[in-house]
Amino acid sequence: MTPFRLALVRQKYRPDGGAERFVARALDALDNQNLDLNVITREWQGETRPEWHIHLCNPVKWGRISRERGFADAARALWQREKFDLVQSHERIAGCDIYRAGDGVHRRWLLQRARLLPVWRRKLLFSDRYHRYVMCAERAMYAAPELKAVICNAEMIKREIIADFGVAPEKISVIYNAIDSGKFVPAEEAARHTLRRQLSLPAAAHCLIFVGSGFERKGLAAAIQALAATESYLIVVGKDKDEKRYRALARSLGCLDRLRFMGVQKQTLPFYQAADALLLPTLYDPFPNVILEAMACGLPVITSHTCGGAEFIRQGENGFVCDALDVAVLTQAIRDLPACAPGSAMGAAARQRILPATPAALSAQLISLYSRLLD
Repeated sequence: MTPFRLALVRQKYRPDGGAERFVARALDALDNQNLDLNVITREWQGETRPEWHIHLCNPVKWGRISRERGFADAARALWQREKFDLVQSHERIAGCDIYRAGDGVHRRWLLQRARLLPVWRRKLLFSDRYHRYVMCAERAMYAAPELKAVICNAEMIKREIIADFGVAPEKISVIYNAIDSGKFVPAEEAARHTLRRQLSLPAAAHCLIFVGSGFERKGLAAAIQALAATESYLIVVGKDKDEKRYRALARSLGCLDRLRFMGVQKQTLPFYQAADALLLPTLYDPFPNVILEAMACGLPVITSHTCGGAEFIRQGENGFVCDALDVAVLTQAIRDLPACAPGSAMGAAARQRILPATPAALSAQLISLYSRLLD
């Protein structure tokens, strides 16, 4: 049987990005299927295999809008020329067959970000030319007659798309991200002590981990404010150009000595294994992979109502969910965590919850969707 030709569209592959990790895991999951796998991208920094066809598409750009529009036009022209059987875009590009809404709904993110701003700046946020372009591109894509299906990584995003764009519910599939629970595992006690010693963490300290670049969106300020009222430590994995501002905040609250800023890490497993819980009060996040990774390592999770990952959390059983900016509730959630994740009922429940989210399950759902669309 001739393999069908699938094209995945992602503008830039960044190894530490959540959407990029979904693409990589999808490629792995689909590798043994009857597919001719193609990726259309401006820049690919990940591994390649002979059976994957990487199509570089990097038109000249003069700014953010030019970059977005230029790539969209060039990618569309490429897939129309190649006549792929299915085009699955991870970018807001009208004309694709399938759109994976991994970045959620842009207007919903702006509404959450506006909560941090004074009233006069909120108006400027929504009138910004770049944000207006993204919202227009998003609306055009959902209205395009070529769109056959939408993949969401959380029920939260499905509800938002139906409400904001009127997309028929039967057109939207919720397919959760996959996690390799054989790779992300709880630490052995000896390894845990070694990791803590390397990070200059007290062996018996209660330690949380925050993972994500773009500290404003991921809620690091609220995390630091909540941490300051406890005796817990915090490992921060990720980067932000304003890192100095967050260090200054921690210093002003008297807890800088309990924070460890580690920057971007290619291997995050050791940092999860040194911690007792994940703290991620993100303002808006469809479903960050770090929640699955932390839970696979036996860590309870504290996150927000505006995070799709909250769908995996049962309050008080394997973590806590609250408003991203409610520091008092975040602080209480930290206090309600088990003193040590390994061996705790909450940690065991966290790992148990993610075990069905396997690459095989992801592959089966994607292949089922593709087969339905091709038929």
